[in-house]
Amino acid sequence: MAELEYAYGSEPYAVRLVGSSPTVRTMKKQPNLRIILLGGLGEVGRNMMLLEWQGKILICDMGFRMPEEDMPGIDYIVPNISYLKDKKKNILGVVFTHGHYDHIGAVPYLMEKIWHPGLEIYASPLTRGIILKRQGDFPNQPKLDIAEVRDGSKVKLGPFRVEFFRQNHNIPDNLGLFIETPIGNILHTSDFKFDPAPVNDLPTNFQKLKSFGRRKILLLMSDSTGAEENNHSLSEKTIEKNLEEIFKYSSGRIIAATFASLINRIQQIITLSEKYGRKVCVEGYSMKTNVEISKILGYLKIKKGTLVKAKELANYPDGKVTVLCTGAQGEGSAILMKIASREHPFIRLRKGDSVILSSSVIPGNERTVQMLKDDILRHGVKVFHYKMMDIHAGGHAQQDELREMIKIMRPKFFLPIHGQYSMLAAHTELAREMGLSERNALIAENGQIINLNPKKISIEKQKVPSNYVMVDGLGIGDVGDVVLRDRQMLAKDGMFVIVTVIDKTTGKVKGSPDIISRGFVYLRESKELLRETRKKVIEIVNRTTGSGGAVNWSYVKDEIRNKIGQFFYTKTQRRPMILPVVIEV
Repeated sequence: MAELEYAYGSEPYAVRLVGSSPTVRTMKKQPNLRIILLGGLGEVGRNMMLLEWQGKILICDMGFRMPEEDMPGIDYIVPNISYLKDKKKNILGVVFTHGHYDHIGAVPYLMEKIWHPGLEIYASPLTRGIILKRQGDFPNQPKLDIAEVRDGSKVKLGPFRVEFFRQNHNIPDNLGLFIETPIGNILHTSDFKFDPAPVNDLPTNFQKLKSFGRRKILLLMSDSTGAEENNHSLSEKTIEKNLEEIFKYSSGRIIAATFASLINRIQQIITLSEKYGRKVCVEGYSMKTNVEISKILGYLKIKKGTLVKAKELANYPDGKVTVLCTGAQGEGSAILMKIASREHPFIRLRKGDSVILSSSVIPGNERTVQMLKDDILRHGVKVFHYKMMDIHAGGHAQQDELREMIKIMRPKFFLPIHGQYSMLAAHTELAREMGLSERNALIAENGQIINLNPKKISIEKQKVPSNYVMVDGLGIGDVGDVVLRDRQMLAKDGMFVIVTVIDKTTGKVKGSPDIISRGFVYLRESKELLRETRKKVIEIVNRTTGSGGAVNWSYVKDEIRNKIGQFFYTKTQRRPMILPVVIEV
């Protein structure tokens, strides 16, 4: 007896040969789990993932990313969640892996759009504390009921069963996700690294990881941020040893800048300060907030009397002071930039100080960080950064660790997550080296819909919106591509305003047009250009208005904008934003 499979239209069917009379029966179509990445692929940050089974949706993380250098005025970039607009009641819950802002930073901007009374939210204690404190800083936010989960916690959300497990990173309470679904088991690594001697944390539990590997992993989704780096990531113990060398030989103040959420590094610097008899001043709103939360929850150990306020620093010798602050990425509003530019009310850089930049440079921030280092060095101080010595370890696995994770999990399918496209590609190549076939190890991009079943992983042709949603102050998404282009034009070539008064009876220009220039030319030194501009504006208006009567003023303004724009380009090779103002009197 034989069975032959055919496809007719979109419905497969089978012909079963029984004797000489074939019978036809319809084969059941294999249902798919849909995985939709709204951010985090082809970029560092903005991590947000949807798992969807028969309309029921589980969300993993809700992060933001920092703006690029050509995005003037933009504070953050968050995921586009328009796909969820009419699906609010289908969202079962949100699970968070850890407390870094690239995984939780978009909560105040997006949660109110998806929140409903039945929404279940899960996070580790530290992650929960940071989210709730930040929610309180924003107006009109829904009160979130976040349930605490820890290593080994298990929750059921509709068709999904999630088991949380501890992973080393550079913030405590980082959790990976083992997700049981109707089609098989998925393992989401979270950001991770294998650290044999972590600070403020326990080493990786390899026995736990191996137990997951024995449960048949259908799909491994693994952190790719370190996939282009050879060998093994640095241990936090190595970082602590090198930081101690700076503390041992520095006779002046130490000003250490790092990420506000890098709790492990904050603990190291506080511990070393206490060892060498230094008082610690914590500066920066987000840094102070995270230190306070971490103290309350027991994640930071600080002796009584160690912390002092900035205005009290003058009471102590330079060799007995550490300033712990934000700003290692050169952010204009961060404390280190204020110190470097002499804008801080109590702290001024002076010869003998040592500045520690304990963070790697986020892609895109290279120029900003270089300018910050130059400004600091002009004060005659020493600068220590990760390219000089190992004083920063990323929280991300490098190639040796990524191979080990794949070896432990032995997944049928593989999907790299978290990182620039080159990082995803490098990670996929590692997976193929480890034995996964090309069709079983995919590279996806934001907005693509991944279909997964026990036999196949594929990408749909259809995509969901995943473009940047930009945050400017309290505005979310009101600055789009058009507004951003205007800002870029203003930043590049400036603005030129032409105010023309028209006689409504004759349709002719009265007097001489007024001109306002900002960022284009200095008016006092460009009198000839302005004279020619006024002459051309009068010619354009008088020509287009004709002999009076009804006038299409939109057309007149467009003519001024286009003709004067061409004129400026021929004269200056610059094209400012031209704003014609026409007034009838």
